[in-house]
Amino acid sequence: MNYILATEEVGFNYLFDLKFQLIADAALMIIAMFVLFMFASHFLFNPVRKMLQDRQERIRNDLQTAEDDKKNAAEERAKYEALLAQADKEAEAILADARKRGLENEAKIVAEAKENAAKIIERAKTEAELEKQKVTDEVKREMIAVASVMAAKIVQANIDTNAQHQLIEETLKEIGDSTWLS
Repeated sequence: MNYILATEEVGFNYLFDLKFQLIADAALMIIAMFVLFMFASHFLFNPVRKMLQDRQERIRNDLQTAEDDKKNAAEERAKYEALLAQADKEAEAILADARKRGLENEAKIVAEAKENAAKIIERAKTEAELEKQKVTDEVKREMIAVASVMAAKIVQANIDTNAQHQLIEETLKEIGDSTWLS
């Protein structure tokens, strides 16, 4: 209690048992902290917030760009797949046309070969006919030659009819029966 009496005698007024200087120091400290906070907010926090917002915006833009690129890539892929399908169809059409032309060429070549074979057979038949005609002509010449020989022998011999028949039969035997039968 002595302490309380001593302070009352000095004449200090206390507010809620606090000294006025302590309250003033606390208020000044609060104001200083508020100014420091405002200063830090303006020069430190705002640039950091702005940097973070810029970064978020850049990330959003990058994500949007990536999404757009993904859509474009999908569209390009679909377009190229359609082009590939069309190219496959065109290749198949070209191959089908080539097969068709190949079959037509094959049929044409076979027809030409048959035509050539028919010509060769016809030529062979013609040559056989000509050869047969030559042989017939030779036989006729031989017959004329035989007849001339017989006539010459008949004239030389001046013989009778029996002798002539005998000469003809001898000549026929020399020539042979096969010559007269063809």
